[in-house]
Amino acid sequence: MNSVNKKEIEKFSKMATEWWDPNGKFKPLHKFNPIRIKYIKENIIHNFKLNNKTKPLRGVNILDIGCGGGLLSEPMQRLGANVTGIDASINNIKIAKIHAKKSGLNIRYFCSSPEKFKVNKKFDVILNMEIVEHVDDIQFFLKCCSKLLKKNGIMFIATINKTLKSYIFAIIGAEYVLRWLPIGTHEWEKFVKPEDLKSILKSNNLFLNKLDGMHFNLIKDEWNISKDTSVNYIAKFLKN
Repeated sequence: MNSVNKKEIEKFSKMATEWWDPNGKFKPLHKFNPIRIKYIKENIIHNFKLNNKTKPLRGVNILDIGCGGGLLSEPMQRLGANVTGIDASINNIKIAKIHAKKSGLNIRYFCSSPEKFKVNKKFDVILNMEIVEHVDDIQFFLKCCSKLLKKNGIMFIATINKTLKSYIFAIIGAEYVLRWLPIGTHEWEKFVKPEDLKSILKSNNLFLNKLDGMHFNLIKDEWNISKDTSVNYIAKFLKN
């Protein structure tokens, strides 16, 4: 079995050189990044009861799945975590490695999907951010991801809900009207309802601990955590 959607990989591979351009095709992710970093950092600190003031995530082993060019891997490393990033696109991994080297960061990057990634030691935290809506078989993908996570570990998933509102905002609004994303970035059929995510992960010994919406404030030009999960949402699962 395979979780890699070749069409999706080709699509993102073609845009790989733009990962670190804040005004390029990944501009929405650059806008998204501050709130993702804050949410992940605060939840890891709370969960593992960490208290290092200068490097708050020191000693935490993180696997960033579908890491792209490293937009999230790098901040996690700067916060003190030991970071490994995997992506099924070799172009993305090349860009991520070059940028990490330029930034003086020691991040381990591998071109791999979770089902093919072999490790001796499981991870404390797995990041599945904006990736589950791009894989070929979400059940198989999450099953493979869960095998890489330690008992009592955390899996964060950020994705888009499957609602009429998400079709209007995430596809028509973001791709066709505002042109935030290239047309064809998302397919509504691949969006995931929180209850479906919950059900898939429950069968892999992962249980929902926290679910929050993410809302873009047009006036402030920034993302915020919200109670509204009808479009973008972020979930924290704990492994039993």
